[in-house]
Amino acid sequence: MSSPTLSDLRRHAVARSLFAPTTLMEAVRRLGGFVQADPLRAPARAQDLTLRHRVKAYRAGDLERRYPRLPLQEDFFINYGFLTPELRAHMHPRSARRVWDKARWKLADSVLAEVARLGEAHPADVDAALNHGSVKNWFGGNSRLSTELLDGLHYRSRLDVVRRDNGTRCYALAAPWPEAPDPQAAMDAMADALVQKYAPLPAGSLSTLISMLVSAAPQWQALRASTLARAKARLAQAKVEGTDWYWPADEDPARGWRIPAKVRLLAPFDPVVWDRRRFERLWGWAYRFEAYTPAAKRVRGHYALPLLWRDAVIGWANLKVVKGRLQHELGFVAQRPQEPAFGSALEAELAAMREFLDLPQ
Repeated sequence: MSSPTLSDLRRHAVARSLFAPTTLMEAVRRLGGFVQADPLRAPARAQDLTLRHRVKAYRAGDLERRYPRLPLQEDFFINYGFLTPELRAHMHPRSARRVWDKARWKLADSVLAEVARLGEAHPADVDAALNHGSVKNWFGGNSRLSTELLDGLHYRSRLDVVRRDNGTRCYALAAPWPEAPDPQAAMDAMADALVQKYAPLPAGSLSTLISMLVSAAPQWQALRASTLARAKARLAQAKVEGTDWYWPADEDPARGWRIPAKVRLLAPFDPVVWDRRRFERLWGWAYRFEAYTPAAKRVRGHYALPLLWRDAVIGWANLKVVKGRLQHELGFVAQRPQEPAFGSALEAELAAMREFLDLPQ
């Protein structure tokens, strides 16, 4: 295996992640068993924008519509999203870093009893039955205490999300989780899932991702250092332009990956662009997600979608639907490509976006 160049790593990152469209479940598995979720819809939710490139004939909202029939579960991995049962099993039974006292558990037990009575519980129904009142949430607003307890019980392995009702999670009791026979093997498997999703990775990003596994399985935080060392030992590695890079041992970044002449508008959390450290090394500029940045301080827009042309992220697009029509504004790091192939590819991507959103062409 020859040592790759930075250009090789760019093509490797794009080609291995943006594989030929397949079934929804196969796409999730090829993404390491996990798709990150986000509630903002601009013009669609992040999970849908991620899957549209990788699932045949995918339409906005398909994941949520099909969720009750799919072998997937909403859960927290390194962030919140949709997980395969195989990946989810490595994290549970999960203890939380924030320990609940007896008074909190008494309230939580009443929530569990109400969920058991209802079978499938909407937070509003639980709150109406128990009237726990409100509590300050993490961003300074007020939430219903019952809703916060439901979220906490879900994280603590006691509840499953069975469906959504107009976007609101509905819960049922989770089956008891057996104790993990080998915590180190579970951590190794989760590390492999992250590498599968985000490789090739600079050393700093690999270390950060392994550290984030403490959110997935706080009970095994003492294994963080050994998990990182074991991952480095089994992965392929090369120093490229002064940075150590890692990827699965059975892959060759320098093999000559073929990248189609396509424009692809990517979700801010798409695996191709998610790791901002890697993004800057591969494409030479800083992309920032600005949805929560005050409007006056935004540089690229509320929900700017990175614009990938062939294997280069050359700019961004802000999309919105106005009176049933898709509108777009483009920005470029340098200048808009002048070649006719780019204009045709951009029109094809906007047409695909309209189809994905069920808008008129």
